[in-house]
Amino acid sequence: MSPIISVSNLSKTYASGFQALKGINLDIRRGEIFALLGPNGAGKTTLISIICGIVNPSGGTVTADGHDIVTDYRAARSKIGLVPQELTADGFATVWATVSFSRGLFGKPANPAHIEKVLKDLSLWDKKDSKVMTLSGGMKRRVLIAKALSHEPEILFLDEPTAGVDVELRRDMWLLVRALRATGVTVILTTHYIDEAEEMADRVGVISNGEIILVEEKAELMRKLGKKQLTLQLQNPLTAIPAPLAAHRLELSADGGELVYTYDTQGERTGITALLQDLSDAGIRFRDLRTSQSSLEDIFVKLVSERP
Repeated sequence: MSPIISVSNLSKTYASGFQALKGINLDIRRGEIFALLGPNGAGKTTLISIICGIVNPSGGTVTADGHDIVTDYRAARSKIGLVPQELTADGFATVWATVSFSRGLFGKPANPAHIEKVLKDLSLWDKKDSKVMTLSGGMKRRVLIAKALSHEPEILFLDEPTAGVDVELRRDMWLLVRALRATGVTVILTTHYIDEAEEMADRVGVISNGEIILVEEKAELMRKLGKKQLTLQLQNPLTAIPAPLAAHRLELSADGGELVYTYDTQGERTGITALLQDLSDAGIRFRDLRTSQSSLEDIFVKLVSERP
């Protein structure tokens, strides 16, 4: 299946000379949840703004569902919904009017049933006659999402959608995104909450200094780049790691009560077996053990910190 978004050699240099994007190549699959991660200033918002037709590229091409965003911009833009970082809405209009107007901007005929469904899905139905200015920050965020969904887009961009909102809204957002994906909508998510990407994404892309440095299936990324730790709680504390165990790259806790063995997630089962055998041969007994694995946040921080 052809990608629903295809970015080829995309670049953006601003009038100041700052090069925000440097030859970006990226394909986003139809129906996936794609998390785009990167530090502040990495180029995430610039990339999204170009795809959505808000910022003009300096070079390269982008297509949305086969439509070039420059030469066929109306068709391309009609496929896309955008939830921006900033809260932008007419504060004096009602929720119903705001969302309905957004649908009209795309030339879509009135569809009260669809608007009602969107508002109900976002727990906004009881606020439909309220002016936007009277809503809480979390409710205003929901209105932005409703506006983005008003014209029934096949692609939805969520640019830091849960920044500054409460835990309940974050959880509601996750449920909504999964429901949208189930209907075939492709979702592209940028977030500073790495746990959000870990919870939601099918694939992860990392951008740094205007360049895509990695695109990978989330599960495969964590398998390849993640680390696991085996922690052994000893029956009797040690003052130092015995020489026969030196080859296992163990760490001893400050109180001498725990041994920590770090290994990559691609294997080393034989290493664990050998470790346990060597512990037994050395007469070291343990009363409990536990394992832990690197989070996506650990991997992200490592990837970005290694870039020049």
